[in-house]
Amino acid sequence: VHGRVSRGITAFPVSEDMMEWEANIEGLQNTFWHRIVFQLAINFTSEYNFVPPVVTFRTIPFHPNVDRHTGRPCIDFLDNPNEWNTSYTLSSILLTLQVMLSNPVLNNPVNLEAARMLTEDETKYKLIVQRLFHKSLQLKDDSSKSPEDSHKFVRSIKVSFDDYYKTWCEIATSKAAECYRTPFLEDPNFIEEYYKWKKRELQHPKEWNFK
Repeated sequence: VHGRVSRGITAFPVSEDMMEWEANIEGLQNTFWHRIVFQLAINFTSEYNFVPPVVTFRTIPFHPNVDRHTGRPCIDFLDNPNEWNTSYTLSSILLTLQVMLSNPVLNNPVNLEAARMLTEDETKYKLIVQRLFHKSLQLKDDSSKSPEDSHKFVRSIKVSFDDYYKTWCEIATSKAAECYRTPFLEDPNFIEEYYKWKKRELQHPKEWNFK
């Protein structure tokens, strides 16, 4: 089994019992994560799907919601079994991680350095993300010279925000009314403007959460 979960996301098993998977996620278009591809490991247990799988970034992003040492993403339903819903699928998990990259939650970050830098100097933060990506890409190219590792690297497919939004709406637990969707999709700078707005409001987290 080796399949495309969505555009920009691929997943495939790496064990005969299908309990261990690998996935590649590309950042969304119209964000500075676009063209950056992250490799993840997904480990299922015998208790799945009553408990969530263990998901870790092998290519660890410099991100407020990803532990810089373990690569574990800070996602409620992955960290807390009480938040897990048996209706969640591998597709929904990977799509959540894809959108998390460009929509960090800064109220309770696990990477404090990334959260501080993103809040104080977004331009510097973007430069560091790009620099780490190129370093990771160089290491990946060097390791890909080994034939035994060549099967681990999968060609990634680009994804647009429109394609992502259409896919995400089909699995989201709550859906926006049609009249509220169109203005966002017609504005190519929506994510950027949202991001700036969120940054301004971080000094008032309660008001931001209410909004």
